[in-house]
Amino acid sequence: MAEEVSNKQIVLRDYVKGFPKESDMTVKTSTIKLKVPEDCSDAILVKNLYLSCDPYMRGRMRKTEGSYVDSFTPGSAITGYGVARIVDSSHPNFKKGDLVWGMTGWEEYSLIRSTQGLFKIQHTDVPLSYYTGILGMAGHTAYSGFYEVCSPKKGEFVFISAASGAVGQLVGQFAKLLGCYVVGSAGSKDKVDLLKNKFGFDDAFNYKEEPDLNAALKRYFPDGIDIYFENVGGKMLDAVLLNMKVHGRIAVCGMISQYNLEQPEGVHNLFNLITKRIRMQGFAVFDYYHLYHKFLDMVLPLIKQGKLNYIEDIAEGLESAPGALVGLFYGRNVGKQVVVVSRE
Repeated sequence: MAEEVSNKQIVLRDYVKGFPKESDMTVKTSTIKLKVPEDCSDAILVKNLYLSCDPYMRGRMRKTEGSYVDSFTPGSAITGYGVARIVDSSHPNFKKGDLVWGMTGWEEYSLIRSTQGLFKIQHTDVPLSYYTGILGMAGHTAYSGFYEVCSPKKGEFVFISAASGAVGQLVGQFAKLLGCYVVGSAGSKDKVDLLKNKFGFDDAFNYKEEPDLNAALKRYFPDGIDIYFENVGGKMLDAVLLNMKVHGRIAVCGMISQYNLEQPEGVHNLFNLITKRIRMQGFAVFDYYHLYHKFLDMVLPLIKQGKLNYIEDIAEGLESAPGALVGLFYGRNVGKQVVVVSRE
């Protein structure tokens, strides 16, 4: 008989309007058998170790049709990216004891019926939590968006919004390593200092202190912007469009300023796409999963050589997960927000 254990879960109470609150989620305890059910072929049962808090999860808290990722189901455990150890497997390519990262449940143990988009962790000489960020979805997003979507060249002028976040901090460092001039925006003095002193940006500013974003960008980019890595949308995007160079590129990674609005803001300066021949492209990281090993080959040596700095904001315990996720939308996190479920 398989051992049966308690399984603490973070459950969404109901679909969310406006800014999410911790009370939109609740902690529930059920039980689970530590064995893949006999009727589940090619499935794995995992013990979750680290969970990733990501802004895109806000969209999954509302009922949507035809989105690139499914809505959460009220009354069921939230799902997201995480790092886990396999407890049992009926899949030929995964075995008990393997470490993996990919989509899992916000719970202590998860039965994963589809291993599509699940990656085996081969390199354990770096912190396992890194696979929620720099070596996981966030890092691969930064790599794909910057190198594949933006087609950067040495000496170009790069602007990154939400630049101290999990993705932005890495895009800026990739751009600096390539020899670009890099400016980032963030929402506090401490984050601006981090961008300049920890991540090596050429300059940075607090967007909350700028009454005129167009004027601010003209100060930092008097000759215009070649590449904009878009994480916020709204008024920032409108101002950037006025300051792009001819043949500039915009990689649309996220639009966090819009996620909690019932009526999204309009963009008024789109005509610049025509007059400046700007290429503006949205992208999703899973379109570039085939490049994951190429990404690892580049990033792992940079980490080990100390050429990439990376900051994590650690929340301890599964119970802290709702507060950690909600905090993203108020700018409380500094760096990559990680929830520790178990350090084993």
